[in-house]
Amino acid sequence: MSKPSAGSPTISTVVFDLGGVLIDWDPRHLYRLLMPEDEVEAFLDEIGFAAWNHAQDAGGSWADAVAAHVTRHPHRRELIEAYPERFHDTLGGPIAGTVTILAELHAAGVQLLALTNWSAETFRIARSEYAFLDLFDGIVVSGEERVAKPDPRIFQILLERHKLDAAHTLLIDDAPANVAAARTAGIVAIRYENPGRLREQLVGLGVLPPTEAPVSPRSDA
Repeated sequence: MSKPSAGSPTISTVVFDLGGVLIDWDPRHLYRLLMPEDEVEAFLDEIGFAAWNHAQDAGGSWADAVAAHVTRHPHRRELIEAYPERFHDTLGGPIAGTVTILAELHAAGVQLLALTNWSAETFRIARSEYAFLDLFDGIVVSGEERVAKPDPRIFQILLERHKLDAAHTLLIDDAPANVAAARTAGIVAIRYENPGRLREQLVGLGVLPPTEAPVSPRSDA
């Protein structure tokens, strides 16, 4: 591990969010198969998808959630029922550049954990789909804990279960609210944007070694 820049903490544990960081999860992948693409955003807004999904990330049952939502939106029954039934279609595959970084950290002997907002029911699908999840020393799944980010309790679960020093723990997450909540808990946290930017941030923190710039061919002209 390279030395951190001046003023940076020494990171001993790196914690990854999963959806949007290592796995291309997006309900739009599914709904673009089921309706005209230009209607998807309006549909997701209409049924309040973000809040509905978050409730299951926090431990709710999909059977109960679907039944309640169909009552509120009976004309959308088939589309609502499709989400848990066809969850696999919401997964666009691994985010290759980030998976490469994960593998590099694993090879360097860095302790790796995951902290994900994910329904316990649907996480089983992702768990069987992506072999790189085996690189983690532990995965804290919100649906199993019945509490989801950015609730401060889930950060305490992470820290206590794995006996972590918050000041030497780095969280990588794509949601600003989760990054802010982690920092409030004393955890070093950075917002994920893309693999290239993540590599720059990890180099700056001393978690990855600097990437050597390619040597330009010498000109004898």
